[in-house]
Amino acid sequence: MGLPQSGLWVKKLWVLLEVAVHVVVGKVLLILFPDRVKRNILAMGEKTGMTRNPHFSHDNWIPTFFSTQYFWFVLKVRWQRLEDTTELGGLAPNCPVVRLSGQRCNIWDFMQGNRPLVLNFGSCTPSFMFKFDQFKRLIEDFSSIADFLIIYIEEAHASDGWAFKNNMDIRNHRNLQDRLQAAHLLLARSPQCPVVVDTMQNQSSQLYAALPERLYVIQEGRILYKGKSGPWNYNPEEVRAVLEKLYS
Repeated sequence: MGLPQSGLWVKKLWVLLEVAVHVVVGKVLLILFPDRVKRNILAMGEKTGMTRNPHFSHDNWIPTFFSTQYFWFVLKVRWQRLEDTTELGGLAPNCPVVRLSGQRCNIWDFMQGNRPLVLNFGSCTPSFMFKFDQFKRLIEDFSSIADFLIIYIEEAHASDGWAFKNNMDIRNHRNLQDRLQAAHLLLARSPQCPVVVDTMQNQSSQLYAALPERLYVIQEGRILYKGKSGPWNYNPEEVRAVLEKLYS
């Protein structure tokens, strides 16, 4: 649940200090022990598939760690998690979203009766795109019993933010048209389910603490499954296990 407003700023200040220390220590260790730090980062990257992604070498992303852009992005994510309002069994936020046609609607509009609705939050990040085919296989295998929705949120690795080399050249969204244009890039991957975008107030991203990517399963307005935050713990196979158990 979200924190009371009185304690939120204290928590935010503490997180600011934690992230600042993390970045400073990480930068020093990267200078003093570059090989050991790279091995540790690569071990974490194994979870996201970054080390198996043929489009990225470690030189495309490891040097960006502990940079100023890294600091601000990690701080944003950590602050967002403080305001996470979701919990298992709780009511799923019925946030406004926008269809690629520009029509405004809400997340609950995509629920059909008591069928589970799988929410896939993300953007054109390497980890999200690398596991996109896993998500498509979920749709192929469970579309008879569940519905699926991709919610395109703010860029995690915008070209004018914490950017990776050899990544898609997408700048931070300045307006809704920018976000819709970025989301249209997913259509080339044939998602096989509706794609919508978050509002420019980032309402669904904030209430679901979805940045940089996250998976949920909701049913009849309640949260049935709450995936861990990406990129390290973004795992479509966990959704498969939930759906298999639900209908076994």
